[in-house]
Amino acid sequence: MNHPRTITVTIAPCRFGYFLIAATERGVCAVALGDDPDMLQDDLERRFRTAIIRHTGHVSDNWTAMIHGYLNGVQKSLDLPLDVTATPFQRLVWEALRTIPYGATQTYREVAQRLGHPYAVRAVARACASNPVALIVPCHRVVRADGNLGGYQWGIERKRALLEHEAAHIQLCAS
Repeated sequence: MNHPRTITVTIAPCRFGYFLIAATERGVCAVALGDDPDMLQDDLERRFRTAIIRHTGHVSDNWTAMIHGYLNGVQKSLDLPLDVTATPFQRLVWEALRTIPYGATQTYREVAQRLGHPYAVRAVARACASNPVALIVPCHRVVRADGNLGGYQWGIERKRALLEHEAAHIQLCAS
């Protein structure tokens, strides 16, 4: 018999509004940014309908501190364990995104070419759009071939702000 998984959630204010980090005993299963903590919580509950979601308690203080460090411009790497469901192609894309350096961008086509699938540009874009752990998997670092930002699950302005934030803090970040 399958038991519902338990997810622990922390929502905290940050320079981009609020961030949510949710984790199981195996790793982070969701990261989100938003303007309203209740909306972040509601979205998480919709995505994980069968899970037991603990609103009290905190996700690992170290993991939360790492997200805070990234959002405050003092940490450029978010090497956290993940507990996400994905297709093999999504996993390939997400691993490729994790290698894009802090403060840099690549196009959807460049990511597809790096994966050996040069015509899978739309599939790369879909993998970015379905990324449940953005920031840890930095899909905001992927842009269109013409340099435009393209879509972003938390809005273009937030994507622009994240990229500007990284550019401004690239020299200050710890490795």
